[in-house]
Amino acid sequence: MSQYADYLKERSNDLIIEGPEGFATYRYLDNKKTVYIVDIYTVPDFRQKGQASWLADAIVKEAKDRGCTELIGSVVPSMKNSTASLKVLLGYGMSLASAASDFILFRKEI
Repeated sequence: MSQYADYLKERSNDLIIEGPEGFATYRYLDNKKTVYIVDIYTVPDFRQKGQASWLADAIVKEAKDRGCTELIGSVVPSMKNSTASLKVLLGYGMSLASAASDFILFRKEI
């Protein structure tokens, strides 16, 4: 387990899936039916090679096993590379759920 994983465990209820090609952080929401992908990071050499989808698929599999029926993700448009993040979420089959001034929420039934 990495130091970042240790930090998440100590500071929040967020979970992490890690590998040499990247990581994804996620949490289960209070309603117990929704899993929220907080962050996905892929090492630049592995981008556009399915790594982000592999990480999301691993989260979805675990979430389904726990009885979750919904996946959500978000993008903050003012953040660096937000356009790429939008493409990833849309490419994963997520749909717009809501938008505010600097926050866009996406959802997908799982």
